[in-house]
Amino acid sequence: MSQGRFITLEGGEGVGKSTQLAYVRELVESFGHRVVATREPGGTPLAESIRGLLKGEAGEGMDADTELLLVFAARNEHLAKVVRPALARGDWVVCDRFTDATYAYQGMGRGLASARIESLEHWVQGELQPDLTLLLDAPVELGFERVAGRGGGYDRFEREARDFFERVREAYLHRAMAFPARFRVIDAARSPALVSADIHEVLLALHAAVRAEPEEGDRV
Repeated sequence: MSQGRFITLEGGEGVGKSTQLAYVRELVESFGHRVVATREPGGTPLAESIRGLLKGEAGEGMDADTELLLVFAARNEHLAKVVRPALARGDWVVCDRFTDATYAYQGMGRGLASARIESLEHWVQGELQPDLTLLLDAPVELGFERVAGRGGGYDRFEREARDFFERVREAYLHRAMAFPARFRVIDAARSPALVSADIHEVLLALHAAVRAEPEEGDRV
């Protein structure tokens, strides 16, 4: 059985992650892999309930440490019930946000110490990291315009001030520079078709690399 792969999509508000997640799923399936598409916070009934607390009105005024702990509680449930079992089956997991988002939103955005996040990351994830992270990057102002254009109101995070999202974007770009082997930064200020074209090239290269790997029975 071939080894599963873990792909995450990251980025601030309005960068088009939902659109590109659907494209990634379709593309990876066309390569012949089984795909589990999921999101964070969320992915299981319990984790989705936590997502509601984090993003909804019930979370207004939440302490930053409480927010961080809830994020990792949801993540632990998600990993235990969805991500790890899928990877063990050989499926490819495509996830809308993962721990890089925690460093961006709760770390740089809320001002929480990276060491605190790292401690929880090690506890909950162990050695698990995405095989590939697609960072969809666009100017904050453009993201604001896109979110406003969607209609339907704003969640608790989307109501944050512009400087919050500038810090989030800065954190994401810093993470990309710190982990260049895992990250691919995609210019998301362009049309969805052009963004998808760049993602296609990245995933095609990953698929080729996976095909070139020896099967378990062929390894010495």
